[in-house]
Amino acid sequence: MDQPTAEPVTDAENAENAENGKGVESGEPATGEGTSVGPPARRRWPRRLRRTALALVLVLLVPLLAAETALRLNYTGDPAKGTYTRNRDAIWLGHAWIDGRKTDTDVTALAERLKKTGIHDLYVHAGPLEHDGTLPKSAYPKARRFIGAVHRAAPGVRVQAWLGDVLATEGPVGLRLDRAATRAAVVASTRQILAAGFDGAHFDLEPLHSGDRHYLALLDALHKVTAAAGVPLSVAAHQIDPLPAFHSVWGTLTGHPKWWSQAYFGQVARRVDQIAVMSYDTMQPLQSLYGGYVAEQTSLALEVTPKSTDLLMGLPFFHENRFGHWAHAETASAAIHGVRLGLSRTDPGRAHFGVALYVDFAATEKDWRAYQDGWVR
Repeated sequence: MDQPTAEPVTDAENAENAENGKGVESGEPATGEGTSVGPPARRRWPRRLRRTALALVLVLLVPLLAAETALRLNYTGDPAKGTYTRNRDAIWLGHAWIDGRKTDTDVTALAERLKKTGIHDLYVHAGPLEHDGTLPKSAYPKARRFIGAVHRAAPGVRVQAWLGDVLATEGPVGLRLDRAATRAAVVASTRQILAAGFDGAHFDLEPLHSGDRHYLALLDALHKVTAAAGVPLSVAAHQIDPLPAFHSVWGTLTGHPKWWSQAYFGQVARRVDQIAVMSYDTMQPLQSLYGGYVAEQTSLALEVTPKSTDLLMGLPFFHENRFGHWAHAETASAAIHGVRLGLSRTDPGRAHFGVALYVDFAATEKDWRAYQDGWVR
């Protein structure tokens, strides 16, 4: 049987179809003067948006992947022989040691543990400072008793007062280093804690932005006091830019610069006797990436720290999971391996070098074993 033929289309129907955007007979887009009419403009926008979004993703993702690959490669290889403790290590201790919660039995147990380590300094929390720089004596009621007990149970171990406060650099509340009166009060507080028997002063002021000249002025004043007393001035330091000027870029994007420039780190290191890098809270998701990051930080810090200054790399002895810190990635063992790699590549014979353990009240036996097996030997 023959197939039915299409019904002829009139000129009027052709005109109506063209107006509706239909093909004359085949359903193809209507044409005029031999030029094809494209889809409506509103249909092109989603494609443009997708392309723009893809371009932005690539701009952000490619450098990130390159950086993470570099960190992974930085974690490869074997550390040099002899890159172990120089017996200049330190540990941050909580406030319980000087407010009466810890007993003589606790001090005895601490001293016994220290015998098997390279720990030479205890940073015991004796603050925080008030926002005006003063320090109430009620903040460290049992300090003298604790210091005496440590000196008896662990001769040669120094007990430094760990002092800190939030700085008013990213908000209206906090310590203001730009005020001369505040800096003078911090210096007076340091004289106060040294008179209480502490063997040094350790400062942790955050968030401290790279290039802060008021902080440098404070360190100059503090070092005169500690040097006159014959005790060390120590500070906890921010991490160093993993890429040049990275703190400026990050600060512009987030309002929190986080890192210091390598040059500023060197300026701080030249003004103190000890500088301990807070080499944790790095946002790295894997142990290998975290270890590679620590290796890089170790090298960067070694390059600008005077050989006469104790450089300590922080080890994570805590296990929180929050933005910027994954406990499964930032482990003590990965940090130690990274420290040894950075030391091996940059200055394996550096005498004034060590690690600092943060923090005693969150540490597990696994952390202590990692430190003992990987660094103390």
